[in-house]
Amino acid sequence: MAFLRNLLATIVGLIIFTLLGFFMLIGIIASASADEVPTVKTNSVLYFPMSGILMEKAVEDPFLNAFADGPAPQSLLDIIAAIRKAKTDDRIKGIYIEPMYLAGSYAGLQEIRDALLDFKESGKFVYAYGEYISESDYYVTSVADSLFLNPTGAIEFNGLDVNITFLKGMFDKLEIKPEIFRVGEFKSYVEPYIRKDLSKENRLQYSQLLNSMYNTYLSNVSNSVQIPVDKLTEISDQMKVSLPKDAVDVGLIHKLGYEDELKSVMKEKLGLAESKELRTMKMNKYIQAISKESNYSSNRIAVIVAEGNIAMGGDEGIVGATYAEEIRKARNNDKVKAIVMRVNSGGGSMTASDMIWRELMLTKGKKPIIASMGGAAASGGYYIAMPADTILAQPNTITGSIGIFGMWFNFGEFLENKMGITHDVVKTGAYSDIYTVTRALTDAERAIIQRGVNEGYEVFTQKAADARGMTQAELKKIASGRVWSGEQALQNGLVDELGSFNDAIELAAKAAGIEDNYSVAYYPKQKPFIEEVLEKMSAKVQFTLFGIDADPVIKKAKELNQLKGLQARLPGNLEVR
Repeated sequence: MAFLRNLLATIVGLIIFTLLGFFMLIGIIASASADEVPTVKTNSVLYFPMSGILMEKAVEDPFLNAFADGPAPQSLLDIIAAIRKAKTDDRIKGIYIEPMYLAGSYAGLQEIRDALLDFKESGKFVYAYGEYISESDYYVTSVADSLFLNPTGAIEFNGLDVNITFLKGMFDKLEIKPEIFRVGEFKSYVEPYIRKDLSKENRLQYSQLLNSMYNTYLSNVSNSVQIPVDKLTEISDQMKVSLPKDAVDVGLIHKLGYEDELKSVMKEKLGLAESKELRTMKMNKYIQAISKESNYSSNRIAVIVAEGNIAMGGDEGIVGATYAEEIRKARNNDKVKAIVMRVNSGGGSMTASDMIWRELMLTKGKKPIIASMGGAAASGGYYIAMPADTILAQPNTITGSIGIFGMWFNFGEFLENKMGITHDVVKTGAYSDIYTVTRALTDAERAIIQRGVNEGYEVFTQKAADARGMTQAELKKIASGRVWSGEQALQNGLVDELGSFNDAIELAAKAAGIEDNYSVAYYPKQKPFIEEVLEKMSAKVQFTLFGIDADPVIKKAKELNQLKGLQARLPGNLEVR
């Protein structure tokens, strides 16, 4: 008995000691993060390592920096603000970019590209060096005054693609049958569950979307490297760049060389002796430094950053009630003179989207509202952008997808035939178990659900038509769930202008009459550090099945579990590479 008592005491002591040590470590990290404010030294070069995952507004997270074992998030809005500040910062003499595959949308990369082009108008230099330069990385680095490629490296320049994964074959083998309800032949989110390949409608919209985005890509690269678009098309289509020297021969890069050689070029540009150290400051440190130097104004532009899946609940993405409350607070705050809705979302719950739409409509006319579309503002993402007084998109933003669907699964045969599990039911009415997942729906039940989907589509298209000054019939010609690039959306009347996030801020300031005196505040506010830590501790638990990482499967299952009620979502997991 004494042995067990001593053993228990030892275990409890170890647990307490471990917890105390852990929280002391957190305290040290948090304290160091709070005390360490970087300073910008004179004659510095801003160093931008293009790596990680591009997000709209990533939080500064010392816990993640200390313990991360994967790609770190990069904050797009902070990066473009930093480049904009560096343009007029006498301490910054130029920007040095090192591409290391920054995973992000082409519209997000367009924002960075535009900011760099604006920076160059100051007369300061932009240099870049890469060992492997992806197609998306090249879109940004092509603006460089001098671009070096490692002599043993590689550059990708062979066009864009979308690769869709289809799950119907798996569901057939498992005897799981999807129940699908939709409006619009282009509303193809459900296709991977009911087909083994692309429908002709889906192939058409993806083909035209990619061509529009790639035309933008080639046109902008052409302006930077002074190679005609038709020549760039030939280089891409025939994959004329397969070796590093090919990239020099066709003019995509300036020189094959090593990083130290490019640094020597920068030293010479700055008038430094070769023996002197090149003074660089990393982008994230510069962002921290200028945040402490920023001027405050009582005239505030509230930027509502809406990124991710639109849902009715949870602690991730765009939660309907949370964002509705943020908009309501901005409307009632006298310091807030204008609102910018920054949207990067492929949609989600129609009800949650409608909650946000309602608060924006209540704000409309009281304060200027500008929508700035990021990588995607499609389906539910378009729904929450359309109340704005002016909508701006990048030419390569993915938008539109005005359509509705409902989906869940019949697991009855899977449970009985694969697992030996059966079900029976007692009910008070003919439709008491209409939303079952253990049997096929009847025709009458399908008709009831389809009626709701049809009504949702009428609501969506009517609200979109009212917002865009069209008749519903005119709007439906460009709806049916079809996705468009920002450039196509402008031609179709779904957006008002092509422009950047900075353009949206300036437009909001002008509409509010505060062009010369304003500050920008981002919402929702960042959570307290310790709360972020505890959430990441719980989120970091990794699930494995037979030694295989099952996190992606669980993430997809979680997404499917959120498909409750009508859905306004972008087709599939649309990732342009």
